[in-house]
Amino acid sequence: MTDNEHEIEQPDERVPKRVIGTPAPGTSMLGEAEAAEAAGKDVPGVTLQDEAKARKAEKIVALCFTITFLATIAFIISYVVFQVGTPESTGNSNLALGASLTVAIMGLAIGIVVWVRMIMPKYSLIQERHEMASAEPDREVVADTFVAGANESGFVKRRLLRRTLLLAAAPLGLVPLVLLRDLDNSNMPASKFNKLLRHTVWGEKTKEGKPLRLVVEGTGQPIRAADFNSPGGILSVVPEGYEHDLNALAKATLILIKFRPEELKDGVNKNWIHDGIVAYSKICTHVGCPAALYEQNTHHILCPCHQSTFDAADGAKVIFGPAARPLPQLPITVDEQGYLIAKGDFDVPVGPSYWERGDAEAAVRMQGGQQ
Repeated sequence: MTDNEHEIEQPDERVPKRVIGTPAPGTSMLGEAEAAEAAGKDVPGVTLQDEAKARKAEKIVALCFTITFLATIAFIISYVVFQVGTPESTGNSNLALGASLTVAIMGLAIGIVVWVRMIMPKYSLIQERHEMASAEPDREVVADTFVAGANESGFVKRRLLRRTLLLAAAPLGLVPLVLLRDLDNSNMPASKFNKLLRHTVWGEKTKEGKPLRLVVEGTGQPIRAADFNSPGGILSVVPEGYEHDLNALAKATLILIKFRPEELKDGVNKNWIHDGIVAYSKICTHVGCPAALYEQNTHHILCPCHQSTFDAADGAKVIFGPAARPLPQLPITVDEQGYLIAKGDFDVPVGPSYWERGDAEAAVRMQGGQQ
């Protein structure tokens, strides 16, 4: 046996590696139309694009795909940077995410349209009627046509298009994974989530450690109990220092009503009023609409959304409509200057009843587990 027979054949490093999606070595990368053009022949019904215009279009398509890549990266960065928590921050987050994702999708769409219209050959086809079941030769023709079309698209020949398309499409696959992260609320402790639902800012203190004053909604003017002395009067009030915090006002907005002593019924907590002034949550206990319509003669508070009606003289009990429980009453008093202040937070959650029902069910389950 000779020494040459023991030698292992080494691959020729000069042979370029095959690109995924390209024809096997030895096969032409040109489609039928381009091959005919190279041979100086015309293919009936086929119009090839001008090569100079095609090269210009190739740069436009590459630019669009690059924009898509950058916009998708901007989408992912915006999701991390623009956190939500307030209406303003939520609006900024939605604007950044929507704008970047729109630019990404538009860039990809425009690039594909320009690619098809300005690079790929144009065909004038006449469809012939034939039987629904195609013969085997016809299937082979379809397969050959598909391969030829793939070659004529320029995906193999034009590397810049191929690379920028893959560059643009790669980060788009991460978008659903990023959005799915919003389905996980495990990062918020149960205690914090419970506090977020059950409590309002009325339980907070000022920087000086004093209770929050009640101020008129819109003007921010503090309210002296002595000035609010007309029975039947009603005011919409908010906590001082939170006049522009929409997140806090969604749960903390109140209505103040002035009563004569003989008008108050047993449903009102007398220890939580001052000089006949009662404070109720303005948030309807049905679905959270503002219950701000007041009928002075009957002392009825009406929610305009679904006509839930509450008796303000009897602890805001429900007398009509779909609401399931009274409007919560806030304990109030006055400070040393005579201004109305909150003595503490509501003793029950404000707003729709299902929050309280959920807490009650959780408490029942917890008691059952302890037993």
